[in-house]
Amino acid sequence: MTHNHISAYFFSLAFLLLAGPVLSQEPPVTVQDSLANREKFGLRVGADISKLLRTAFQDDYSGFEVLGDYRVYKSYYAAAELGNESIGYAEDNISITSRGSYIKLGADYNAYENWTGMENLIFVGARYGFSTFTQDLEEYQIYTTNPFFEPDIRSETIEYSGLTANWVELIAGIKVEVLNNLFLSFNVQLKRRLFQTTPNNFDNLSIPGFNRTYDDSNIGVGYGYTISYLIPFYKK
Repeated sequence: MTHNHISAYFFSLAFLLLAGPVLSQEPPVTVQDSLANREKFGLRVGADISKLLRTAFQDDYSGFEVLGDYRVYKSYYAAAELGNESIGYAEDNISITSRGSYIKLGADYNAYENWTGMENLIFVGARYGFSTFTQDLEEYQIYTTNPFFEPDIRSETIEYSGLTANWVELIAGIKVEVLNNLFLSFNVQLKRRLFQTTPNNFDNLSIPGFNRTYDDSNIGVGYGYTISYLIPFYKK
């Protein structure tokens, strides 16, 4: 064996002895904190502040609505709203006030994929609504074609109680977590009336929970600005 072969042999042996322990080490494993990825499940309760503002600034309206949702699965929520409204309506020949309570039950789907630690929602949903109410006929004009008499306007209040209505609605909106577990939300609603009971001699001009009605359509619209607080029961 030549001197060059002996040198190469010892060099290779030294390399293996020194590099072996380094090469045999496994790369460090990054351990993810599973707690950071756990999402909150619980009951969110709140109120519609748009109805409180209308009560404060609109003379012919008063009302309130409490609401809640419960997360039953990753993106699915059971939801409900319960409210009471008094809605005034006036035209040239009639003036009425509808007052009563309503409940809406349904579900929401969150279409927004949050970053880790966020709880915001862009949601769509559906509701079934039911209202029981009274309609007060406060002023009306007797129809006549005789031009020689002054308009016959009656101002005594006639109460029609025990009225009911139900409808279905689609809802879409956003919920933003502004502080820990505190949410602000905006939503719009498209409603279709299914059934209603009416007074004997005129229609329901407004329905609590449904809003304004129209003679030639069963469609209604609505909106809401809400504030709510999430009571977390557990994380998953």
